[in-house]
Amino acid sequence: MLRNAAWPDGIVRPATPDDLPALAGLCAAHAAFEQAGPVPGDLADRLEPALFRAPARVWCLVADGGGKLLGYATYTLEFSTWLAAEYVHLDCLFVAERHRGGGWGRRLLDAVTAAATARGMTQVQWQTPDWNSDAIRFYDRTGAQSARKVRYLLPVPSGQEKNDLDSSVNSRNLSPTLRCAPCDPPPQ
Repeated sequence: MLRNAAWPDGIVRPATPDDLPALAGLCAAHAAFEQAGPVPGDLADRLEPALFRAPARVWCLVADGGGKLLGYATYTLEFSTWLAAEYVHLDCLFVAERHRGGGWGRRLLDAVTAAATARGMTQVQWQTPDWNSDAIRFYDRTGAQSARKVRYLLPVPSGQEKNDLDSSVNSRNLSPTLRCAPCDPPPQ
């Protein structure tokens, strides 16, 4: 279990359900900063089961400056085929603009690294936009090594688009029922 890491000006600690409204606000600020689309209006409700229902799908640490959330880091466990091992994926690390430069980013990253170590992981991986030179300088100063890649997003079809895809798969003799074990129940 990761313990709270306290400093005179605040603490880095695991998020609690009471943090969800402020966390959703930080996520919205993060998305705007990264020039992404807006977060869903019900983000706090959608995060609750992922963070707090066992087994957790994602973990969140918050930078708490005297009861006010100043930043957050979220991470998941992922699997590397090339390493044949799990690693920690740092999904988000964000500190509100007015609190940057005060060491909160490093505190959050150190706490994620400590959580990875506690889980027996040997690596933390993440990405940042190539235009975010401040973040790149920060990560370079931590001793992290960059790896050049391009990130892609492919929306998964639903509704009529899904029906069209299923028809296309069937017409090419591809399996329309690719399974995701252990997610899917066994066939009857």
